[in-house]
Amino acid sequence: MSYKEGIVKTVEAQKDRTGSSMISIKKIMQTDLPSNKKWMNTIFLTGLKSLVAAGDLVQVKNSYKLSPDFKKKKAAALKPKPKPKKKAAASPEKKTAPKKKKAAPKKKKTTPKKKSAPKKKKTAPKKKATKTKVKPTKKTTASKKKKQ
Repeated sequence: MSYKEGIVKTVEAQKDRTGSSMISIKKIMQTDLPSNKKWMNTIFLTGLKSLVAAGDLVQVKNSYKLSPDFKKKKAAALKPKPKPKKKAAASPEKKTAPKKKKAAPKKKKTTPKKKSAPKKKKTAPKKKATKTKVKPTKKTTASKKKKQ
């Protein structure tokens, strides 16, 4: 049994409404592990992540539960497929009358529509450039003394 199958089985077995935590899944899988096999944590974590990525499990906070799509697939796989019933051979005495073809409806003549001229795109009006006033700088007293 692979780690993915084990994860799915433990989540199904717990039947927790809010989902099964990763720690509880790990503990149950480790108890079910045969004594001759060693626990591989990295394979367990990658299997858990791949099941979430595939959409088989849904992660809710720190818990995992089976997705509704996965439940539907599993239920469909468990249902026995109905065998197709063999149709009784039609007796040669009963022949059906050939079906009459319906007359094709007459098409109405339509006048070709006039092509309208392509509409020009309206562009936003350009903003007017605002004039900036330059304020005169204050003259120092030293420059005033030179002028006098």
